[in-house]
Amino acid sequence: MRFFLRSRQFKIIVAIFCAVVLLTVSFVLVGKRMSPQTDIASTISAPFRNLFTSISNIVTDFVDNYNSGSKLSLENAELKAEIDTLRGQLADMQQITEQNNFYKEYLGIKENNPDFVFTDAAIIARDNDDPYGSFTINRGSTSDIAKYDPVITDAGIVGYVTEVGLTSCKVTTILSPDITLGALDNRTQDSGIVTGSLSFAEKGFCSFANLARSCGVAVGDYVITSGEGIFPEGLLVGSVNNIGIDENNNSIYAEIKPFAEISELRSVMVITSFEGQGGIDIGGEK
Repeated sequence: MRFFLRSRQFKIIVAIFCAVVLLTVSFVLVGKRMSPQTDIASTISAPFRNLFTSISNIVTDFVDNYNSGSKLSLENAELKAEIDTLRGQLADMQQITEQNNFYKEYLGIKENNPDFVFTDAAIIARDNDDPYGSFTINRGSTSDIAKYDPVITDAGIVGYVTEVGLTSCKVTTILSPDITLGALDNRTQDSGIVTGSLSFAEKGFCSFANLARSCGVAVGDYVITSGEGIFPEGLLVGSVNNIGIDENNNSIYAEIKPFAEISELRSVMVITSFEGQGGIDIGGEK
């Protein structure tokens, strides 16, 4: 025991005890701070408490951001649905407007040509391999459409039906050399033939050919159908853009810009019946 009281360990214990007593007395005397044991515990736990607080703040921020993000995502989804609805309504309104304009034009043509029987149609496909712009419409024999029926718009002639199915048919345009129709200069009444060629079709034009050298056709004149061929009389074809001389037969030809914009068409009208139809020989067919 005597040796222990003199040992280094005993002196350390005594020193620690004295330090604790002094700290206790000083805290008690000051009276304005927590007990030393609590303060020491607080000091030791401070790093852990700060870490916990930081983690808690991070989790709270994450939850808040997630909730905000979910709310924004929901709002964005609602806005997108509303925009899609408005777009659909706008598309419907545009379609109704186009249909109204189409039928207004139809009625105008019908009024001027009471013998015409029409079937309206929409273009559902285009032949991208055809340089003359042929296309398919959504009407066929079930709509009383037959081969060689004229196809027009309110602006002018487009072409004619060359293949017929039950619910669709193919239309060859006036840009094609397969079409040959009798035509007149609306101002001078000079007659010729409207047909197509590859060089003209590349520019969106067709040819008013076989004009007499003495003709009075001029740039800006209108060309109309003469009624000689598969088209009824008096339909607009296009305007004269340029005039040249055909070196092969020493005749005059005019370059025609069709009134109907072939590449821009979406809807057309097929004339299924008109006065004088059916008596024309085309390639051995009537």
